[in-house]
Parts: sequence; C-alpha cells; structure tokens
Amino acid sequence: MYEGDVLAGNWRRPGKGKIPKVPAEQDLVVEDADSGFCGAVVACDKEAVTLEDRFGRRRLFPLAPAAFLLEGKPVTLVRPAATAPAGPRRSASGSIAVDGLRARVARESRIYVEGVHDAALVEKIWGHDLRVEGVVVEYLEGVDHLPAIVAEFAPEPGRRLGVLVDHLVPGSKESRIAAEITSPDVLVVGHPYIDIWQAVKPSVLRIPGWPDVPRGVPWKEGVIAALGWRTEPADAWRRILGAVSTYTDLEPELLGRVEELIDFVTETP
Repeated sequence: MYEGDVLAGNWRRPGKGKIPKVPAEQDLVVEDADSGFCGAVVACDKEAVTLEDRFGRRRLFPLAPAAFLLEGKPVTLVRPAATAPAGPRRSASGSIAVDGLRARVARESRIYVEGVHDAALVEKIWGHDLRVEGVVVEYLEGVDHLPAIVAEFAPEPGRRLGVLVDHLVPGSKESRIAAEITSPDVLVVGHPYIDIWQAVKPSVLRIPGWPDVPRGVPWKEGVIAALGWRTEPADAWRRILGAVSTYTDLEPELLGRVEELIDFVTETP
C-alpha cells in the first residue's frame, strides 16, 4: 500500500534534487506511473527500459524524468553505468578480442556474400575475426551467375571459397543454383530470410516483427511502407545497421552460417 496520494501535487516538476535517480539494474521492480504497469527490468538502453510483469508480458517505456514508482515513490530511472568486464575483452561476434591487432596478409581463400548490405553486416559483427584470420569478404550482387563465378575463382586446397546466400530454402531459385556447385573446396550455405534485413532481430529495432510483403511488391519498399518509416531503402538500411552492435542482435540462423564459413575458409588443408 502506498502512503498517501503519490500523484498529488505537481510531482512531475518537483524542486531540484527531490526525485532520486535510480539505475535501471536487471530485476529491479518498478511501476510505470502513467499506465500502472508493474514489472522487473529486463533490458535498458540510453532511451528506454523494458519491464516484464509476473505474467511474462513485456512493455517498453521511455526513460522520462519521474516516470516510475519504486516502492510507491517517484523515481527517475537512468541507464546503469557500464562496468569493466571481469574477463577478456570480447569482439562484436563474441570471440576473444586481440588487442593491438594488425591485420594479417589476406589469405587466398574468400567469403562471398550476395550484396553490399550483407557485406556491411558481416563486417560490423565479424570484422575483427576476419582481420585476425586474414579473410576478405566480397559481394556478388546476386547469385544468378554463381557457377561461373566459382569457376573463375578456381578453388583448390588452400584456396577455398565460402558463399553466403539469402533465402536458401528448399525449392527456391537460390537452392537450385547452389546445387550446381560441387567442388569440395567450396561451401555454399544460407539463411531462410528473403533479405539480410530480416536477420536482425525485430526487438533490436523496436518493431513487433518483420511484416509480410505481398507478391509483386518490391520487398524492401514493402517493408518500409508497412512499418510506416517514410524513408528510402538506403536510409532504412542505415537505421537497421546502426541498431546492431553485437552478435546477440542477430538471428541464430545467420550466426551459425557465418561462423561455419569462417571455419571452412580458415581450415588448414
């Protein structure tokens, strides 16, 4: 039970120093003052906090001044201060970071991805690992001519090729093209998503999910329209890529495939 009326008076604009600032630490239980939603902190960034109630429902709230109640009293939640890691520093991919890294001479082996967006996402998450291993990532602008590209690359032991393909599902055009590649020094893997955008978890972008786009509608433009973003695909991609910081922001269907390719092209013959 609260003591008195916590909403009485001008508590949204109190005198200086009257409303304490409380770090939104994991599992801290607070109540949103406006809606009455009560839950434990499960995530917090510089702009918002996510609360989970006792039924497992989650809601996102902005970190506004005096927006929450802690034990019945108004508080301002703030993002917890970053703490120094107890163990080795990790790269964005979760691997142990190599301090003072100088990129090694590039291997002859390569990883090919379909487009510039795929390459940018791989670089952002696995760039450190790739420089440690000396692996170069290039993009193909589609896989329609993949058999000819593989033949031109001339793979052999010590000169391997890994290929990441979008929408590699049974019966797709991409799966039929991939089946034409038979060299033991080429590994073609893929994720089930129509576009690499979908490999970013919706929660990272604060959307309920990636929308379904009707056949005949360009996928990226259809997604932008459904989400109401009112922007061009290039700007939408910058927004998506900017929201990604670590491997935990990506779906496991992509994570496993990229790790598999890195292992393949760096394997000692």
